[in-house]
Amino acid sequence: MKQNIIKTLKFLSFFLLGILIFWMVYKDQDVSRIKSILTNDVNYFWIVVSLFLGLLSHISRTIRWNLMIEPLGHRPRTLNTFLAVMIGYLMNLALPRMGEISRCGVLARYEKIPFTKLVGTVVLERLIDVLMLLLLLLIVVFTQFGQVLEFLGNNPEVKERLEKVIYSPTLIGVLVLTLLIVWFSRHKIRASAFMKKVSDFVGQFVEGFRSILKMKKVGAFVFHSVFIWLLYYVMLYCVFFSFGFTSHLTALAGLTVFVLGSFGMVAPVQGGIGAWHFMVIEGLVLYGVDRVDGKVFALLAHGSTTIMLIVMGLISLLVLPFVNERVDDTVVLKEGNS
Repeated sequence: MKQNIIKTLKFLSFFLLGILIFWMVYKDQDVSRIKSILTNDVNYFWIVVSLFLGLLSHISRTIRWNLMIEPLGHRPRTLNTFLAVMIGYLMNLALPRMGEISRCGVLARYEKIPFTKLVGTVVLERLIDVLMLLLLLLIVVFTQFGQVLEFLGNNPEVKERLEKVIYSPTLIGVLVLTLLIVWFSRHKIRASAFMKKVSDFVGQFVEGFRSILKMKKVGAFVFHSVFIWLLYYVMLYCVFFSFGFTSHLTALAGLTVFVLGSFGMVAPVQGGIGAWHFMVIEGLVLYGVDRVDGKVFALLAHGSTTIMLIVMGLISLLVLPFVNERVDDTVVLKEGNS
């Protein structure tokens, strides 16, 4: 009961934070103008192409995850892994970072793979995604340095918050104090029963994390790691061709907006709502797009993707038990015939 209350409070707090940011971004927007642009000035062909590329990226992520799981001695069915990934995206819309745990739980249940090992692979997966995002950020910084400076100049609060986090005396003090407590209590900690459980958990976690070292298809893994992010980028850039006010922008401009939006997705709100919109709008403004037009762009790009994730996630929830029930029935029939 207590855990349910805590989960509900977390959901509401993150959701309200996202709604607050979204409201601050769109509070002065002319609704009639949004309707007019969405009705008359959008080439929806490119939205369809964008969503198709998004679906391909999820399939690529599915294949990459299976490549990471194989060294653990398990070969989950691709369909189950794909459905688990899509359910994970759906859960992320309910509670930030819940999707990673949810998809591990789904695959652990239906493929009988240890949950902690799967968590290790997902953590490694996220680290690789962070590295890919940082690589794209470096490309943006070196090729679009003027726009990056302009963005920080237009949003001094972003720069101030980054500096506060990095140089925060409170953060440094807490880290030092924690290290001291752990050091002086290390013998008691090692001897505790709790530590033994943690050690067992970490052992399985590390085994999953180190799966990449045993991977046979390293080339395929690298390909999908790059391909996923390439598709993410092209997925957003396709939306540029849906509007007359963005269709003339270059691929590098699209990359800048994509990277800024990706950092917006890191915010602890469901699906990056509000934060993603703000970052994308500011990115478009750097390239001369009217702020009002940028708001319409962000609304359609984010909204269409979110709807796709909700639909695919709900379909996956419905299909998953049915697919695995059919598999179980087939196994039983084979065993009976033998």
